[in-house]
Formats: sequence, structure tokens, C-alpha cells
Amino acid sequence: MPGTVSGPQPMNEAFLHPPVLGFAAYSGTGKTTLLVQVLPLLRAAGIHVGMIKHAHHQFDIDIPGKDSYELRKAGAEQMLIASDQRWALMHDYAQIQEPRLEDLLQILPRDRLDLILVEGFRHTPFPKIELHRPATGSPLLFPGDPTILAVASDAPIETSLPLLDINSPQAIATFIIDYLQARA
Repeated sequence: MPGTVSGPQPMNEAFLHPPVLGFAAYSGTGKTTLLVQVLPLLRAAGIHVGMIKHAHHQFDIDIPGKDSYELRKAGAEQMLIASDQRWALMHDYAQIQEPRLEDLLQILPRDRLDLILVEGFRHTPFPKIELHRPATGSPLLFPGDPTILAVASDAPIETSLPLLDINSPQAIATFIIDYLQARA
């Protein structure tokens, strides 16, 4: 039920320009799968989207044996690799630490973006859409999180928040477009 989108304001300036909207859910709910379907719809609507994804485990985007990997492992704290098609910056923390969304938002080049979508960071207070599939057995997040603006589910849920069909990427995209228009 997209409509007037209201809700809590972001905690600080980092969440305002461009607007930041999260997809919050427990593992196995289908956040990435849904985002892969929603992103082309937003792009088709002319919305320039940046993305931040939280990973709960060690990961590398470069491959052992490749130059960028070997240079980073040899001691480069930051490794920027670029080609005629893309660039990527790897930054190793001096000590293991949980990333803060506010810090990551400052790193992301935001001047040409209309929206930043965030997958994860469900415990950080900023506007979010909760994804919920009762079959996973996970509890709902919205009763304890006032920053959740809507719930997308594959089953009826008792809530006063807008309820979206998690299996309808178009409904989710429409809600996001309405959210952006309400903030403009």
C-alpha cells in the first residue's frame, strides 16, 4: 500500500543528501535477491542509486594471485585498482572492527546519486523497509525499531505501517519512488 510516506528522520546529516533507505531483515530472507530485481526498476525510473552492503564475514573482492590482492597483502593499507570500465578501493582496517554506516556514507561519492540503498545495518537507526518471511521463523523487527517505514512480506502482518508484497519488486520500487518524492 504505497502512499504518504512518513516516519522518523535520519539521525544525522550523513543520511540526508541523498536520502538513505535500508533493507533490513534476518539472513535468508532474500534481501539481495529482491534488490537485484528492484534496482533495474529504479534505474528505469531515472533514479541514480548508490549501494552499501554489510558483510558479516571476511571477504575479498580481489582474487589471490592477482596483482591487487598481492599488493594489498604485502602491506598496502589502501589499494585502488582502476580500468577503463570501473575502479574499486580496498581499505584494510588496522584492527578488526565493525563498520559504521555513518563512516561508509562519508566514503561513498554521493554527488551524482539520488538515493543510497543499504543492505544490512539493521541495528543502525535510519529509515528502512523490513523484509519478513514468516517461514524463516525469524521475529519481526518493526515492533522494536521505530525507523522502519514499511514491511514487505509474503504473508499478512498486523501493522499500521504500509504492508508491501515482498514478491512484487514493482510494489517495492513504487514505494521507494514515493518515498523520494515525499522527501523532495
